[in-house]
Amino acid sequence: MTLGFALGFAAAALTLTAFVMKSMLPLRTAALASNVLFIAYGTVESLLPIVLLHGALLPLNAARLLEIRKLVRDIESAAADSSVAEWLLPHMARRNAPAGTILFSRGELAEEMFYVHQGKVRIAEYGDLLGPGTLIGEIGLFAPDRRRTQSVVCDSDCELFSLSQQGLYRLYYQNPKLGFHLIRLIVGRLMRDAATGRAGSPESIPA
Repeated sequence: MTLGFALGFAAAALTLTAFVMKSMLPLRTAALASNVLFIAYGTVESLLPIVLLHGALLPLNAARLLEIRKLVRDIESAAADSSVAEWLLPHMARRNAPAGTILFSRGELAEEMFYVHQGKVRIAEYGDLLGPGTLIGEIGLFAPDRRRTQSVVCDSDCELFSLSQQGLYRLYYQNPKLGFHLIRLIVGRLMRDAATGRAGSPESIPA
């Protein structure tokens, strides 16, 4: 068995392993290792297309692997009382919304959640004001029918960060521990509603 033959088979085996993996961290690690072996295989066998292809894929897989590892570290280092938004914020998109902007309306399909960075938003059904540091709209993304249970409007000019349902699911797929933190967030919100005597009303939840 030649060196090139062995490198080619090892690279192919790692690629197959990456395709059958369900967890993103080991998947990217296997893909990165297969890129290295394919580059070595292409070099030994003088296969320029293989070298060029995996030379392009190598930095891409390395960048994705670093992103996932950072997310894992952020989640694992989060204290029990830390805000989900503290480590979710880097993955959200910034936007400005003038006063009067309707972020979402009761009954519409939930497509994204928001983090209030500056300004205040108002729950239309109750008149409650929510200020900086508030994460809203996450419950609607997990509701059985994905429908909003209330309306939220910008009470002043706001600087917001948003995360789509697809973006949230992608982060969850990369690290399922995200689900436990979101459960903690939602349960904490329900407990606060219970303390104010509104837990029995679904409209009290900022979804």
